[in-house]
Amino acid sequence: PFYFYPIFLMKVLCFALFACAFNLLLGYTGILSFGHAAFFGGAAYFTAHAVKEWGLSPELGILVGVAGAAFLGLIIGFLAIRRQGIYSTMITLALSQMFFFFCLQASFTHGEDGIQNIPRGHLFGLIDLEEPLYMYFFVLSVFLAGMLLIWRVIHSPYGMILR
Repeated sequence: PFYFYPIFLMKVLCFALFACAFNLLLGYTGILSFGHAAFFGGAAYFTAHAVKEWGLSPELGILVGVAGAAFLGLIIGFLAIRRQGIYSTMITLALSQMFFFFCLQASFTHGEDGIQNIPRGHLFGLIDLEEPLYMYFFVLSVFLAGMLLIWRVIHSPYGMILR
């Protein structure tokens, strides 16, 4: 972050974690899903709306985003898991496109402009996330925690079953 633009690096870390989660599903289980973008975008919308409109702290906003994406995954997974092969993949694609068009038309997402001016707030009431360097290190810590979780799943008995 001292030599490159921190906002760009944060986006790289977010997409790298997204790609690693996709690799966990496709690379280790062989299940192709096009619904990941719906979960990624859904969590972002849930978090942004909770922080901006409801005035929640960043920690609670992230928990709302994770819960919303998990609920969305439950719905899409419930419908997609009943099929196998290309049919399951096409169902995830269709449902993620339905969610995309819902988000494009919903008033609270502000269409193609998206939710603007989301306050970053203070992490645990102490760390001001408006400072780009602090925000970068927070995103880096979330990225490392996610990578550690993925590594732990892969090297656990459950991960061996997935292979």
